[in-house]
Amino acid sequence: MDEKQNNLDQAHLDFISTVSHELRTPLTSIRGFADTLLTSYERLTPEQREKFLNIIKDQSNRLINLVENLLTVSKMQSDKELMIYKSIEVPPFVDACVQMIKNQYKTHKYVVNYEKNLPKIMVDTDKFQQILLNLIDNASKYSPENSTVWISVSQNYSENTVILSVKDEGIGIAQEDINKIFNKFSRIDSPLTRKIQGNGLGLFITKTLVEKMNGEICVESSEKGSEFKVIFKSATPEDDGKKAIC
Repeated sequence: MDEKQNNLDQAHLDFISTVSHELRTPLTSIRGFADTLLTSYERLTPEQREKFLNIIKDQSNRLINLVENLLTVSKMQSDKELMIYKSIEVPPFVDACVQMIKNQYKTHKYVVNYEKNLPKIMVDTDKFQQILLNLIDNASKYSPENSTVWISVSQNYSENTVILSVKDEGIGIAQEDINKIFNKFSRIDSPLTRKIQGNGLGLFITKTLVEKMNGEICVESSEKGSEFKVIFKSATPEDDGKKAIC
């Protein structure tokens, strides 16, 4: 067996090991609190019952999110994923995604700015929405309460591109970790991230989707927060109102 095959086998084993760990954690929590409710229901106060049920609900959502992300990764890494491109205006998609995220992070403030006369872009609308949700959710999740998330959309006239920026007031990313954050199951180790549920697939999925649609993604970070930028080519007049299937 050659070295390349050995590396592939090891990567496969590492992937299975990581997935097993990520699945086991919420499942163990769900089973533990369900057992407690079944065996000690009468001895628990109403507040304790509600607390345990909310933990079961949160861990169930974590499990659903992990499974959905794993299915997305599986589809992306096959050559069978269908991409349906459409010429779209960016602001309505950003507005819709911000509204969805706002309902989850009620103490955060969201500031949205659009440059005038933005050109359209040619993207798969479902995948583009997933990119937006991942970036805005990440910015919210890793920022302290009562902080601000800035979302802006502008254009670069000389390069004929549209630039989406999502900036937070979070913990920042160390320079040595910048290249790791887009890897599968990669999470930055810090006191805050240890408290936050996540499976390390969101940014991997985001980067893969951006590049599949011929875009670019980059990040700048400091102790004052991080800024992610996604860049897509502007749609041409011939693209306007047109669909393309790839």
